[in-house]
Amino acid sequence: MTKTQTFLLAVILAATTAAAGAQPVGPGPAGPGPMGLGPVGPGPGVHSMHLVAPLPIDAPLRRPVLDTREHGGASASASGGGAPLALNDDRADELYDEGVEALDEGKYDRALDRFNKLIDLKSNRTDAAIYWKAYTLAKLGRRGDALGAIADLLQRFKDSRWIKDARALEVEMRQASGQTVSPESQNDEELKLMALRGLMNSDPERALPIIEQMLTSSANSPKVKDRALFVLSQSGSSRAREIMGNIAKGASNPDLQLRAIHYLGIMGGSESRQLLADVYRTSSDPNVKKRIMNSFMISGDRTRLLGLAKSESNAELRGAAVQQLGVMGAHAELADLYATETSVDVKKRIIQAMFVGGNADKLIELSKTEKDPELRRTAVRNLGLMGGSRTGEAIKAIYQSDATPEIKKEAINALFLQNNGRVLVELARAEKDPQMKKEMVSKMSIMGKSKEVTDYLLELLK
Repeated sequence: MTKTQTFLLAVILAATTAAAGAQPVGPGPAGPGPMGLGPVGPGPGVHSMHLVAPLPIDAPLRRPVLDTREHGGASASASGGGAPLALNDDRADELYDEGVEALDEGKYDRALDRFNKLIDLKSNRTDAAIYWKAYTLAKLGRRGDALGAIADLLQRFKDSRWIKDARALEVEMRQASGQTVSPESQNDEELKLMALRGLMNSDPERALPIIEQMLTSSANSPKVKDRALFVLSQSGSSRAREIMGNIAKGASNPDLQLRAIHYLGIMGGSESRQLLADVYRTSSDPNVKKRIMNSFMISGDRTRLLGLAKSESNAELRGAAVQQLGVMGAHAELADLYATETSVDVKKRIIQAMFVGGNADKLIELSKTEKDPELRRTAVRNLGLMGGSRTGEAIKAIYQSDATPEIKKEAINALFLQNNGRVLVELARAEKDPQMKKEMVSKMSIMGKSKEVTDYLLELLK
């Protein structure tokens, strides 16, 4: 048996094994993305892009890892330069999310464990962890330990945005004069929220001051405050928008600020969008700015997003604005931005946004005309994520017309991502370059079940 036959036999055995248990690698339907209109990006077997999607309007207060890291504490970074996040910051986000989720569910021992581990990590969330530790200890009736945690926060993080909440919690515990806070009070909170919704429907003017008080009181859990914000977002009154705007400007803790920004996007209207624009202009926190962009997307403010994509000096934030425009399907705006953008990284984000928005025609054009080989490869790769029925023939034409080996390999990979065995076999039959043919056969060996591929590999062994 020759070396070529040995190689092909190994390929066929690998292909048979992969086909027996593999799911199709190609992408599923590419939907418009957030707001319940369909999934974004590729289906099984292809890693989806991580978008900053809007939170469910009735979800408990949870912190998405990619877009809600806070920088209010003394240990926070203020660079905002878009540098890669440290591993311990990712672990801190995970512990923080688990701790707040446990609070929402009334699992106070679990919450305390997570916040203690977060404090030991010494990350940019330490001040928030100490505050929630104190809150959890109060819920468990351990008033002395809770006061000790507050004293620790006041001493170590004098400039933290959690200080105001901590002082309010301290006053309320001292006023309680030894009375414990029972974990069973979660049921009372649910009744309180039901009553609040009823009052908001029957007498909004009386409900608004109560909501404002609930948002500033440390006696209420994160869940109650989040639901109170949601109830507030259902009101169209100027006073409700004013209360929401104050929270969005940072009048409360960082968690609640991000939630208020989200709800302003849901409220919509020119007044809400102007409030968001004002907060964006005065804030120095990149995470706040990204959440505002997300709210602009939710409220349909394409004009402001386009303005930020053009004028924002921070390349990472320009890329975030581009991403939201992609979710909105802003084809013409993204094409104009691509023509004027100078940053290669931002141009890559624009290409990804074109994929999210489903603009196959522009991606095909860039795959053929873009002078930068790296950007051309990026365009071809994203074409591969769009489904063979839409772009398979275009990728085939790019392979046949482009003499650059790197582009040819990217086209082969794009067809592999689509599980497009038919086109790969067509190209392999016509290919004269042994290395390129071997590249195609190698991809065929790990593709999902395809009759065209199996028949072709058997032919090679004859």
